[in-house]
Amino acid sequence: MFKSLSEVQKYLQDKQIQAVDLKFCDLWGRQHHLTVPPSQFTAELLEHGIGFDGSSIGLKNVKSGDMVMVPDLAAGFLDPFWEVPALSFLCTSLNATDYQIFANDPRNLTRKAESYLRETGLADESKWGPELEFYIFDEVFYENQDNRAGYELISYESESDSAASPGGSYIPLHGGYHAAPPKDKSFHLRQGITQYLLEMGVPVKYHHHEVGSFGQVEVETLMMGILEAGDAVNLIKYAAKMAAAERNQVVTFMPKPVFQEAGNGMHFHQHLFKDGKNLFFDPAGYGNLSQTAGYYIGGLLTHGPALLALTNPSTNSYRRLVPGYEAPVNAFFSLGNRSAAIRIPKYANQPETTRIEFRPPDASSNAYLALAAQLMAGIDGIQREMDPTKLGYGPIDADIFSWNAEQRSAIKPLPTSLEKALTALEEDHDFLLAGDVFSKDLIQGWVDHKRKAEIDPVRIRPHPYEMSLYFDV
Repeated sequence: MFKSLSEVQKYLQDKQIQAVDLKFCDLWGRQHHLTVPPSQFTAELLEHGIGFDGSSIGLKNVKSGDMVMVPDLAAGFLDPFWEVPALSFLCTSLNATDYQIFANDPRNLTRKAESYLRETGLADESKWGPELEFYIFDEVFYENQDNRAGYELISYESESDSAASPGGSYIPLHGGYHAAPPKDKSFHLRQGITQYLLEMGVPVKYHHHEVGSFGQVEVETLMMGILEAGDAVNLIKYAAKMAAAERNQVVTFMPKPVFQEAGNGMHFHQHLFKDGKNLFFDPAGYGNLSQTAGYYIGGLLTHGPALLALTNPSTNSYRRLVPGYEAPVNAFFSLGNRSAAIRIPKYANQPETTRIEFRPPDASSNAYLALAAQLMAGIDGIQREMDPTKLGYGPIDADIFSWNAEQRSAIKPLPTSLEKALTALEEDHDFLLAGDVFSKDLIQGWVDHKRKAEIDPVRIRPHPYEMSLYFDV
């Protein structure tokens, strides 16, 4: 939005801005912010930033937690959710001692991956289009006590809660795809989210109701640069949650909040360009894909198990990645097949639009890390000429769920749990270390945290359904 401090200061005065909000995300992908008066937005702030505790958000240890954040002038926007005129900036983290960019800052990891792409000479730009699915609930309750645990998710669109639905209309189980009003009760909210996003500079492609009958929806962006795509994911999550709160509703990007309903994915459309030319296009190739695109696919699928530790990093992620819900559970590619880990969109078949879609990821990930990791896997595939067909990844254009067990056993599976994905990452992460994009310390810290803070607490707790299964034994 801005190119210089003078532009910002003029904007602050012209728009009578009363607050400057500095936004950043932690290593795990959750957003944080700090607010300063406009008078504090100075050259000193841009050079030396403003301090915060990096140990509280997973970026550093307690002994040396001091860090500073600096606003990215290009990532500024008029924030529509404040009661006073407020200007927001997405920020980058710096070391507090030498004011150099912190190597493991999530936004910086994305920048480093793109820089490494250019250094290889394979391409000079990657373009991305994230699709975000999420649920909108009218009421939400959950608790976890030593002797009591449970949750309740209420959606007036669902048959379960239709008695409270205005007009009495509801969406049947799995019947929400592109549902129309009055069954689609969230279209006003989605349009409001979209309008906010457009004002914030996020290029929305479209929005619609998704398959889930409990208020599942989707917002998809246009194709953009990798850093812009990471920023867009965070802004979509911010706008969706804030706009829902204005209507006394609640949004979740949790991968699988509702049993027996579709889960929430975050699919990534992607392709590479060099000198303005789409390197993924070849009219003679399968799905109009070039050999370069094929090698890129080979990299994604070969490193798929390790990738999922970063793109699907929650225990709940693997409740979505189960057969029967259009969620990819096997490592193969296909033209238009939504059960494939990599789908080649049939409608994107022109020289400038041909691309692939990596379907496993979900929004429990840190989008910056997820984007960087996918790009690094693709680069490795191109460099090592990983032919996906020779490696056994397809293409497969059949409904694999109609196959028998022997047929399906020939397809390589993706991890079925976070523990398996983390183990895969421990065993296969050299591709992430190329170009010093990721570090061994970051990867090991990620694995240790996920096991200690997420897997173990879930593993040792009684599951509510176990009461039905075993209480009377």
